[in-house]
Amino acid sequence: MDLDPDACYRAIQTRDARFDGRLFVAVRTTGIYCRPVCPARTPKRENVTFHATAASAQEAGYRACLRCRPETSPQLGAWNGASNTVSRALALIEAGALDEDDVETLAERVGVGGRQLRRLFLQHLGATPVGVAQTRRVLLAKQLIHETDLPMAEVALAAGFGSVRRFNETFQQLYDRPPAALRRRKALPAPAGEAISLTLRYRPPYDWDGMLAFLAMRAIPGVEAVDNNVYRRVIALDGAAGTIAVAPIGGDRLSVAVRFPRPSALPRILARVRGVFDLSADPVGIGEVLSRDPDLARMVALRPGLRVPGAWDGFELAVRAILGQQITVVQARKLAGDLTAAHGEPLPEPWAEPGLTHAFPSAHRLAAADLSDLKMPGARIRCLSAMAEAIAADPNLLSPTASLAEMVARLRALPGIGEWTAQYIAMRQLREPDAFPAADVALMRALADADGVRPTPDQLLARAEAWRPWRAYAALHLWASLADEGAPPVRKVKRAA
Repeated sequence: MDLDPDACYRAIQTRDARFDGRLFVAVRTTGIYCRPVCPARTPKRENVTFHATAASAQEAGYRACLRCRPETSPQLGAWNGASNTVSRALALIEAGALDEDDVETLAERVGVGGRQLRRLFLQHLGATPVGVAQTRRVLLAKQLIHETDLPMAEVALAAGFGSVRRFNETFQQLYDRPPAALRRRKALPAPAGEAISLTLRYRPPYDWDGMLAFLAMRAIPGVEAVDNNVYRRVIALDGAAGTIAVAPIGGDRLSVAVRFPRPSALPRILARVRGVFDLSADPVGIGEVLSRDPDLARMVALRPGLRVPGAWDGFELAVRAILGQQITVVQARKLAGDLTAAHGEPLPEPWAEPGLTHAFPSAHRLAAADLSDLKMPGARIRCLSAMAEAIAADPNLLSPTASLAEMVARLRALPGIGEWTAQYIAMRQLREPDAFPAADVALMRALADADGVRPTPDQLLARAEAWRPWRAYAALHLWASLADEGAPPVRKVKRAA
């Protein structure tokens, strides 16, 4: 948490949008913390302190500004590069790890003791794990109050509060008023199946066309659809199913419409949306590192704001990766569609909508299914069944609980999972920015010299050292460069252990 106070103060004096999401300013005289772009009068230098996270400011006793609304700032991941343990723990908190379990259980999942995890959080974030989770709930509740017409009881559940009473007490303590006093309009009852619509911010630029093209090429029929500049898909959590629709609005926001029968799942749904669309990335900082390589500099200039598409579900991505071994993306997409039609759960009314008919089959469902009708080699069917059995036995198997090297080794221990597949899963599901499938044929083809000579995997790995810790983004730029040049479809090659 090394923040230069003079630089931070200059940022709030000029309302520099480059620092939005990177720091928060706390004003002693008002007890309020703001974004650096807050339109309010700039406070005196001696009256302010600076925090790298909203959780740090809130844990120091400040409350969120009602004018600039810190809950709407882009979440840039101020912890990136500070501690792998902290970043993994934060990802688990975003997924709801502290909604039911305690800090000791969270610490055990990331391989440290509870006391050490608290120390790391205070060192890197200025707040405890519990403080981070509490801030997450409060800011989401505040956003729901401002942007939706949900009744307060539903806001409390949707934000992750255990009870309406706890919700009311928290807001009374933080804002010296009940939560309903923050809303300027009267809540209206919503019919069953009505969407909850919220906005999520990111730091521009954002290559939305590139993101949609990537997702559209891989959209599983019946599960996903891309049309009219909108990405839609069926989502499933804890035995319930619904849909999301995501579209850009303005130059720094995405609109997310969620239709789901359980409001309490909203925090986890939004966390997954942020992961799928890589909203916490800092494209400017990533571009600066990658542009030191002359070939990548050209690609970054052509596609500023290119993100690494995440995955909605780890098991779904693992199945996709297995299906895609040794065949084209189009063929893998058809196989995934056939698998879903045969074994997916039909989406019930009132959640069904045109083009979205089934939830992707769960690990438990596929582990018990006869997959012999799939048009693929028997060895790969056995690999698919083994993966389903492994995830059914350990649902946290594909959670970010260890370092990149440890997770790749853990994945490679599974039947039929080689280095390429493990790195691909790490890149898209575990959100490892340095994951890099060096043996990928397309990556080597993208860096062929003027005579068409491609680097070997070892040569590519050596060159990629200069791209750390953003090798996953370098891989996306290399893949995108082939599409820009009209190269033939990429064939994913099996890299079995």
